[in-house]
Amino acid sequence: MNKNTSVEIARSVQKNIDWNTPENKQFVSAILSLESSKETEAFLRDLMTEGEITEFGKRLEAARLLSADMQYNFITQKTGLSSATVARISKWLKGSLGGYRLVLSRLSNGHHSNPAKLGKGLSLSR
Repeated sequence: MNKNTSVEIARSVQKNIDWNTPENKQFVSAILSLESSKETEAFLRDLMTEGEITEFGKRLEAARLLSADMQYNFITQKTGLSSATVARISKWLKGSLGGYRLVLSRLSNGHHSNPAKLGKGLSLSR
Protein backbone atom coordinates (compact mmCIF):
# COMPACT_ATOMS: atom_id res chain seq x y z
CA MET A 1 0.00 0.00 0.00
CA ASN A 2 1.46 3.36 -0.93
CA LYS A 3 1.48 6.43 1.31
CA ASN A 4 -1.39 8.14 -0.57
CA THR A 5 -3.63 5.08 -0.18
CA SER A 6 -2.88 4.95 3.55
CA VAL A 7 -3.75 8.63 3.91
CA GLU A 8 -6.99 8.18 1.94
CA ILE A 9 -8.02 5.22 4.10
CA ALA A 10 -7.17 7.12 7.27
CA ARG A 11 -9.25 10.12 6.20
CA SER A 12 -12.17 7.93 5.22
CA VAL A 13 -12.08 5.95 8.46
CA GLN A 14 -11.91 9.14 10.51
CA LYS A 15 -15.25 10.32 9.07
CA ASN A 16 -17.15 7.38 10.55
CA ILE A 17 -15.61 6.79 13.97
CA ASP A 18 -13.87 9.13 16.36
CA TRP A 19 -10.53 7.37 16.45
CA ASN A 20 -9.07 10.17 18.56
CA THR A 21 -10.80 9.27 21.81
CA PRO A 22 -8.35 7.93 24.39
CA GLU A 23 -10.17 4.60 24.42
CA ASN A 24 -10.07 4.13 20.65
CA LYS A 25 -6.43 5.20 20.42
CA GLN A 26 -5.59 2.74 23.18
CA PHE A 27 -7.53 -0.02 21.40
CA VAL A 28 -5.70 0.49 18.09
CA SER A 29 -2.35 0.71 19.89
CA ALA A 30 -3.11 -2.50 21.76
CA ILE A 31 -3.77 -4.37 18.51
CA LEU A 32 -0.63 -2.97 16.90
CA SER A 33 1.45 -3.98 19.93
CA LEU A 34 0.71 -7.70 19.48
CA GLU A 35 3.75 -9.55 18.18
CA SER A 36 2.58 -13.10 17.56
CA SER A 37 -0.44 -15.25 16.86
CA LYS A 38 -0.33 -16.53 20.43
CA GLU A 39 -0.46 -12.98 21.82
CA THR A 40 -3.24 -12.04 19.41
CA GLU A 41 -5.27 -15.12 20.33
CA ALA A 42 -4.90 -14.37 24.05
CA PHE A 43 -5.93 -10.74 23.61
CA LEU A 44 -8.91 -11.52 21.37
CA ARG A 45 -10.09 -14.27 23.73
CA ASP A 46 -9.95 -11.87 26.68
CA LEU A 47 -11.64 -9.11 24.68
CA MET A 48 -14.44 -11.06 23.02
CA THR A 49 -16.84 -13.88 23.77
CA GLU A 50 -16.53 -17.21 21.98
CA GLY A 51 -19.58 -16.27 19.92
CA GLU A 52 -18.04 -12.95 18.86
CA ILE A 53 -14.81 -14.62 17.79
CA THR A 54 -16.79 -17.17 15.77
CA GLU A 55 -18.98 -14.44 14.25
CA PHE A 56 -16.01 -12.33 13.15
CA GLY A 57 -14.34 -15.40 11.65
CA LYS A 58 -17.51 -16.16 9.70
CA ARG A 59 -17.68 -12.57 8.46
CA LEU A 60 -14.12 -12.72 7.17
CA GLU A 61 -14.90 -16.04 5.46
CA ALA A 62 -18.00 -14.48 3.88
CA ALA A 63 -15.86 -11.60 2.59
CA ARG A 64 -13.40 -14.11 1.11
CA LEU A 65 -16.22 -16.03 -0.57
CA LEU A 66 -17.80 -12.83 -1.89
CA SER A 67 -14.46 -11.76 -3.34
CA ALA A 68 -14.33 -15.16 -5.06
CA ASP A 69 -17.74 -14.36 -6.63
CA MET A 70 -19.65 -16.99 -4.66
CA GLN A 71 -23.42 -16.58 -4.47
CA TYR A 72 -25.21 -15.38 -1.34
CA ASN A 73 -27.11 -18.70 -0.96
CA PHE A 74 -23.86 -20.66 -0.84
CA ILE A 75 -22.29 -18.20 1.61
CA THR A 76 -25.27 -18.21 3.98
CA GLN A 77 -25.34 -22.01 3.95
CA LYS A 78 -21.58 -22.35 4.47
CA THR A 79 -21.24 -19.71 7.20
CA GLY A 80 -24.67 -19.69 8.84
CA LEU A 81 -24.76 -15.91 8.48
CA SER A 82 -28.02 -14.23 7.53
CA SER A 83 -28.46 -12.88 4.01
CA ALA A 84 -28.68 -9.38 5.54
CA THR A 85 -25.26 -9.82 7.14
CA VAL A 86 -23.80 -11.14 3.89
CA ALA A 87 -25.29 -8.16 2.04
CA ARG A 88 -23.73 -5.78 4.57
CA ILE A 89 -20.35 -7.49 4.19
CA SER A 90 -20.70 -7.20 0.41
CA LYS A 91 -21.37 -3.47 0.79
CA TRP A 92 -18.30 -3.02 3.02
CA LEU A 93 -16.20 -5.16 0.70
CA LYS A 94 -17.06 -2.81 -2.18
CA GLY A 95 -16.87 0.32 -0.01
CA SER A 96 -14.24 3.01 0.14
CA LEU A 97 -12.55 1.99 3.39
CA GLY A 98 -11.05 -1.17 1.95
CA GLY A 99 -10.40 -2.99 5.22
CA TYR A 100 -11.68 -6.35 4.03
CA ARG A 101 -9.93 -5.97 0.66
CA LEU A 102 -6.64 -5.11 2.35
CA VAL A 103 -6.76 -8.10 4.70
CA LEU A 104 -7.89 -10.52 1.98
CA SER A 105 -5.15 -9.28 -0.32
CA ARG A 106 -2.53 -9.73 2.36
CA LEU A 107 -3.79 -13.19 3.25
CA SER A 108 -3.74 -14.27 -0.41
CA ASN A 109 -0.27 -12.79 -0.91
CA GLY A 110 1.23 -14.98 1.75
CA HIS A 111 1.29 -12.65 4.74
CA HIS A 112 1.34 -14.93 7.76
CA SER A 113 1.38 -17.98 5.52
CA ASN A 114 4.09 -19.59 7.64
CA PRO A 115 2.24 -22.12 9.85
CA ALA A 116 4.93 -21.78 12.52
CA LYS A 117 4.01 -18.10 12.88
CA LEU A 118 0.28 -18.70 12.88
CA GLY A 119 0.09 -21.20 15.70
CA LYS A 120 -2.88 -23.55 15.77
CA GLY A 121 -5.71 -21.03 15.62
CA LEU A 122 -7.85 -19.48 18.29
CA SER A 123 -8.58 -21.62 21.26
CA LEU A 124 -12.04 -20.94 22.57
CA SER A 125 -11.33 -22.60 25.89
CA ARG A 126 -9.58 -20.88 28.73
